[in-house]
Amino acid sequence: MKILVAVKRVVDYNVKVRAKADGSGVDTANVKMSMNPFDEIAVEEAVRLQEAGAVKEIVAVSLGVPACQDTIRTALAMGADRGILVETDVELQPLAVAKLLKAVVEKEQPNLVILGKQAIDDDANQTGQMLAALLGWPQGAFASKVAVGEGTVNVTREIDGGLETVALKLPAVITTDLRLNEPRFVKLPNIMKAKKKPLDEKTAADYGVDVSPRLEIVKTEEPESRKAGEIVGSVDELVAKLKEAGAV
Repeated sequence: MKILVAVKRVVDYNVKVRAKADGSGVDTANVKMSMNPFDEIAVEEAVRLQEAGAVKEIVAVSLGVPACQDTIRTALAMGADRGILVETDVELQPLAVAKLLKAVVEKEQPNLVILGKQAIDDDANQTGQMLAALLGWPQGAFASKVAVGEGTVNVTREIDGGLETVALKLPAVITTDLRLNEPRFVKLPNIMKAKKKPLDEKTAADYGVDVSPRLEIVKTEEPESRKAGEIVGSVDELVAKLKEAGAV
């Protein structure tokens, strides 16, 4: 079985995100970038399935600027077998990402596509669902457990009432949640080995996909500072304060 894992380069989750002075977007100049944490979980799950003998090959795919090679190399160091970078200078939106991944899937013919449920930069939580719809494949979103069988995969997911397990026929699309696993620490020898693993470089034009943005970001601004709290002496005083603030 072949698995394709999509990985995205985002601002590191330890970095405090700042808006640009002109409000045109997020300031990424001289900011540490890393793999989207949910995508790390996706790579880890693919590697675990390979270690269990259920997977023969793992292909890591990233879309974006040439610097995304670093993200792919991280996935290769974690255990992926080869990488594909689809280069574009356009700021990709979920539908464009889904269309590009569809084109890659049609060429690579994987049995399973795993990706993070969302990216921590835009929090869109759309790409996996859009990809499944474009491919006409079954999907298991927010996976907290994955079990591969003969031509099927069972995905356990958290819902409001507890846990739900869905049985999907392969090929299928899975998006990963936080509780699925804990990604492994990448060791230096594996980082060195990853440099020798194959990484193909393509462009959006190679796949004939139009990635023009369909949405326009009007303004980006930081949230207002939280106001200091106030201690009151009684319930009556609390109610009076809330009335003054127009909260009740």
